[in-house]
Amino acid sequence: MHEIDKATVKHVALLSRLYLSDEEVAVYSKQLAAILTYIHKLDELDLKDVPPTSHVLPTLKNVDRPDELKPSLDITEFLSHAPAHEDDFFKIPKVIEGK
Repeated sequence: MHEIDKATVKHVALLSRLYLSDEEVAVYSKQLAAILTYIHKLDELDLKDVPPTSHVLPTLKNVDRPDELKPSLDITEFLSHAPAHEDDFFKIPKVIEGK
């Protein structure tokens, strides 16, 4: 089994902004070590004749459609739904106070 020491778990928790108790650090240390042990079992597989793939499906295509020009709302009608507007733009209240 691979070792993940408690200092490493605490460091990763700090980077992740997680606050762990000493009991949680001990549990996660064991769980992460078990995960790494399982991942390293994959090294035992003979993959020399397996081609690299980017997806599990044999063929994968994007479903695209061409852009179509369609009429949109008139700017007057569009702005009629706004609580406030100035020229051709929505007007919103200031959210951030400046210094």
